Amino acid sequence: MIGLSSATKIYLFAEPVDMRKGFDGLSYIVKRQGLDIFSGHLFVFISKRGDRMKILTWERGGFALWYKRLEKGTFKRAHGTGMIKIDSGILAIILEGLDPDQMSRPKRWSPQVS
Repeated sequence: MIGLSSATKIYLFAEPVDMRKGFDGLSYIVKRQGLDIFSGHLFVFISKRGDRMKILTWERGGFALWYKRLEKGTFKRAHGTGMIKIDSGILAIILEGLDPDQMSRPKRWSPQVS
């Protein structure tokens, strides 16, 4: 799996992407959204059929592209247009082919800031 720091942001693009696109085509989509392609953040794209996913990121002097295909089922795509920010837990759920909207997380305690 992909190693992530706490500063890494993950952007899930809502609109289906042609999986024939490679580094340059996906980079163009990221730039068109006004995001910094060289930030080291993860940019997640899902195919029209929903059974393929690509994750693009910048790592020490070059782009990295991860590709996953589900043999059965589909990845959960975001609703609407543009992209949404997700956390690494949601990404892990989506990578498993599960629907994060159908899962519930326990409410966690956090101290109140005064």
